[in-house]
Amino acid sequence: MILLRHGQSEFNLLFTQTRRDPGIADPVLTPLGHEQARSAAETLGREDIRRILVSPYRRAIQTALPTAQRLGLPLTITPVVRERYAFSCDVGSPRTFLAETFPEVDFAHLEEVWWPPEEEPAVQVEGRAGLFRAEMAALDGWEHTLVVSHWGFIMALTGRSVTNGEMLRVDPTAPGPALVPWKHP
Repeated sequence: MILLRHGQSEFNLLFTQTRRDPGIADPVLTPLGHEQARSAAETLGREDIRRILVSPYRRAIQTALPTAQRLGLPLTITPVVRERYAFSCDVGSPRTFLAETFPEVDFAHLEEVWWPPEEEPAVQVEGRAGLFRAEMAALDGWEHTLVVSHWGFIMALTGRSVTNGEMLRVDPTAPGPALVPWKHP
């Protein structure tokens, strides 16, 4: 499967400059983030992708839409691949708001409030990533799946830190990381 970290968000831009939480809930992409999403869609348009799994955060949906449109595929929204809840950007948007904002995406299965109520311990995110790995390994056609996710979830799943818009190929049948180095880039 291919993992894609969402493009640069308003939060990423400010956090990179100050190293402090700027207090932006569920941020959208910056112009650079939109360019990263278009670039990813161009690259992914040459792949045999048949399924797109996406975190419910707006930045992930905005990143996935150009690829979905290019390939003519629907987005499957799944909170399992959401970011680790640790910063203001990890407060999500309610299902009804997302449905109004992205009418082309099906949110019917999503709970109104789908993000956790408090900070998520690293071990919990690692457990969620491990379950996702096992589910994907058991899924027929995992090699044709794109997952649009976040730094923390990708770190928990692979042990690797990826930048905004970066892609990473992962074989979910291989063992997960022995150690997850939880240090934000």
